[in-house]
Amino acid sequence: MSFITESELRNQRRSSKSYYMTLNESLTSFKGESSLFKTKIFLSHKHDEREYLEGAISFLKSYGVDVYVDWLDDGMPKTTSGRTADRIKQKIKDNHKFILLATEGAISSKWCNWELGLGDAAKYIEQIAILPIKKDYSDFSGSEYLEIYPYIYKVDYYQYFKGTYRSEGTYVVFPSINGNDKVVPISEWLNNKN
Repeated sequence: MSFITESELRNQRRSSKSYYMTLNESLTSFKGESSLFKTKIFLSHKHDEREYLEGAISFLKSYGVDVYVDWLDDGMPKTTSGRTADRIKQKIKDNHKFILLATEGAISSKWCNWELGLGDAAKYIEQIAILPIKKDYSDFSGSEYLEIYPYIYKVDYYQYFKGTYRSEGTYVVFPSINGNDKVVPISEWLNNKN
């Protein structure tokens, strides 16, 4: 059982088609595909962590979803302003899901925390998740987030986790309510747009 590591995201980036094209080309190509029935995700991230962002996009796209990244939005103002904030608010509402790429940098970012607050208000518990990214060979430092938001977690092999045996795979783990644990395969969570 583990959180995704920085190395795993870098490897995901290398193994995907986005490694062979620029991030912008990859997202433009993805936008061209039919997105009528796809789940749309607002991916909150720290802008200077592109190598992790590309891996996260590749990971999420492997589930057949559409990923929105604010700084690749042609409608976003060139300089940060009130219009930028308004557009981000609207995009969070427009997308089905909100995921915070929770690196150490994102956890300390004022913008990412602001976006998380908006996502919390707009998406509620069923449509928001934290994607914790831990440094290689260390623990995840944002544990307080995991107590109040669902988070994405990887089970490395068939094992007992959160009250039952689970197959190898990636899951969304919801905060415990009255001792009851809810764990959903990520593919199921991503397909639920309600």
